[in-house]
Amino acid sequence: MPIFEYKAIDGDNKQKRGIIDADTTRDARLKLKREQLFVTDIREAKAKKARTVRIRGVTGVEFPNKQRTEQIAAVTRQMASLLQAGIPLAEGLRMIIEQAPDKKIESAFRDIREKVTQGMPLGDAVLHHPAYFTDLYSNMVKAGESSGALDKVLLRLAGFLQAQTRLKNKVGAALIYPTIMMIVGAIVVAVLMTFVVPRVTQLIRGRGQELPLPTQVLVACSDFLVSYWLLVLVGALLLVIAFQLFIHGDRGGLIWDRFKLRVPVFGDLMRKQSMARFSITLATLLRSGVPALQAIQVTKSVLDNRVLQNALQSVQDRVLEGTDIATPMKMSGAFPPTVSYMVGVGEQAGNLEEMLERIAATYDEEVDLATQKLTSVIEPLIIVLLAVIVAGIVVSIVMPLLQLQRA
Repeated sequence: MPIFEYKAIDGDNKQKRGIIDADTTRDARLKLKREQLFVTDIREAKAKKARTVRIRGVTGVEFPNKQRTEQIAAVTRQMASLLQAGIPLAEGLRMIIEQAPDKKIESAFRDIREKVTQGMPLGDAVLHHPAYFTDLYSNMVKAGESSGALDKVLLRLAGFLQAQTRLKNKVGAALIYPTIMMIVGAIVVAVLMTFVVPRVTQLIRGRGQELPLPTQVLVACSDFLVSYWLLVLVGALLLVIAFQLFIHGDRGGLIWDRFKLRVPVFGDLMRKQSMARFSITLATLLRSGVPALQAIQVTKSVLDNRVLQNALQSVQDRVLEGTDIATPMKMSGAFPPTVSYMVGVGEQAGNLEEMLERIAATYDEEVDLATQKLTSVIEPLIIVLLAVIVAGIVVSIVMPLLQLQRA
């Protein structure tokens, strides 16, 4: 059913804008008239093409971002509350549409409601909007629909989305201050090299004095930056593009992800974050009634490291052959021994979901500690590095000035 954007005036002579779904423009006007709105302008909303995003070699797919994930988590919790109150799904979707946080989400839910009223399951309808809903979301909703516990699954899904957002924010927040320090330091060094150093060295050269070796090196670097700054900028941009193309390739991405896991401190944080995400995702899917093989497949897409993705793929292949989950996890070597052992204990005891939740809680705490450790290591390193660079520049400038005074 088409969606129309309208401008209207209500009974209080206030302007109002919004969107409405109807078969024709005339039907849309009639609907608005019944709501006591006088339409001044109405037109069919044109479907916007999703921007093409290249992520690990995949094109044409728009993925949810942080803000959208938070919005969808809030909307999902509202929908769960409505279903628990006994409100039918279609009516609940209508209420969600009325209080949608923005027009894009409102438009998406209008389309979802239209498909649901036509008989399409909610789990299939949400897949038509990959910018807001992932395969994980769809699979959990499908499991909830088949088990008759959609409200509980949606509530669990909302909590999962919020927990994932908090987990991602921990690392991002820890890296904000070091990133700002690096940017400010780079700007300071660039200003010194392009403005301060040339003026000082011009004064020294005017005296006809021979420059010390450190000063000659500094002057050469400064002259190069001043004369070829555009070339340096283009070269840096080309290096960034080449690096992005490399890590988005299959082989290059695997090499880069393996390197990230081996970097001291940072690699430990990445592995712990991935283990927390793996555990809570798999536990949430299994508790929602998603079959184990399908849950492993969906969990693999959540991990952002190809080494771990390949290891989980081998686990899925072995489970498909009839083995348990813990054995191929141990054999892969990508998962910490503690995780494999606890998964094995959970399988034998029949409480795998509970054991995975304990693993997630443990690693969630360890992510906090690893984040603090990373920050405590990076900040002094950046300060020392910037101090060495600035001190080198100052010394290279001061040395010929001292020689001038002696002379």
